[in-house]
Amino acid sequence: MKIAVVAPDLTMLGGNAVQAQALMDGLGSEGYEVALVPINPTFPPALRRLRRRRGLRTVVNQALYLPGLLRLRRADVAHIVSARGLSFVLASLPAILAARSFGKRAVLHYHHGAAEDHLARWGPLVHPWLRLVDEIVVPSEFLRAIFARHGYRTRVIRNIVDTSRFRYRERRILRPRLLSTRNLELYYRVDYTLEAFARVKARYPDATLTVGGFGSEEGRLRRLAVSLAVEGIRFIGRVEPEAMPRCYDDADIFLNSSVIDNQPVSVLEAFAAGLPVVSTGVGDLAALVRDRETGLRVPTRDPGAMADAVVMLLEHPDFAAALARRARQEAERYTWARVRHEWAAVYSGRGGAPQAAGTEPGTRAPAV
Repeated sequence: MKIAVVAPDLTMLGGNAVQAQALMDGLGSEGYEVALVPINPTFPPALRRLRRRRGLRTVVNQALYLPGLLRLRRADVAHIVSARGLSFVLASLPAILAARSFGKRAVLHYHHGAAEDHLARWGPLVHPWLRLVDEIVVPSEFLRAIFARHGYRTRVIRNIVDTSRFRYRERRILRPRLLSTRNLELYYRVDYTLEAFARVKARYPDATLTVGGFGSEEGRLRRLAVSLAVEGIRFIGRVEPEAMPRCYDDADIFLNSSVIDNQPVSVLEAFAAGLPVVSTGVGDLAALVRDRETGLRVPTRDPGAMADAVVMLLEHPDFAAALARRARQEAERYTWARVRHEWAAVYSGRGGAPQAAGTEPGTRAPAV
């Protein structure tokens, strides 16, 4: 079977790109013929300077991306990795229309934690096109419930983490070496992580915080770090996937202070590497980071609570190690081996999605 995966490639580092690559690696190992149709095609050298100009960048990107959808003609299934907002309109919508026009099975793989806002507010730019896909797949019960409220039947298949890439290390002596690997965007609220670190630093003068990632908030976050007047914060910028295991191995506690989220791969990677996790519980994080079982959960927008949770781990390393062991077991539920048969069923059209009974996959429930 030939699968065309419409998704960002790894030059656009983020959860969707990482998941698309993990999926393609798994499919390739199963003997599928897999081709990536990147939504962020490489600009020719003469046009690369336009990437710095937002409007022109979008025009050029679309001019290169849309012809690439002709490759769907040679596929049996179009697997469309989708986010929200303008990304859906510019990338997912054309891919859905191309798959339909070529008579291909279209699978929409939706990830974004702000799905409620997207489905509620984007109206005709979303709903008519969602009805055209053969199946909608989401990685969490959190997203399935949102789609069900809007009348859509979905199938849940968890995100993938390759646990073999990460050295599980039990931290018998827990050091105050903190790590954040979320991209520097507003909804991840890395500023709260910085503020929590400043509080930890007051208790543990040798504490450090490594901030991996990049994004539109970088300037503001660097200025905040300076204003906090504490040593030990290190911004390391973009981290390529092959370098990520080293980041986790060098740290002892993982922090996440997002206010909008779904099922972040970074948390799964921290689980795989044996880091105890302190996180908010937004989106599917409430199911993933189960408080005092697979991690410590803290309220959103509360750096004080996050700092207190870090101190608790540092003062009780045996408890932290027990959390990390259970978290590693949790991560094993997100491996390719656990989802491979589910994806085979999606591509072949076998089985039904368990939500909104009485509707066809990819259609809205009838009005009542």
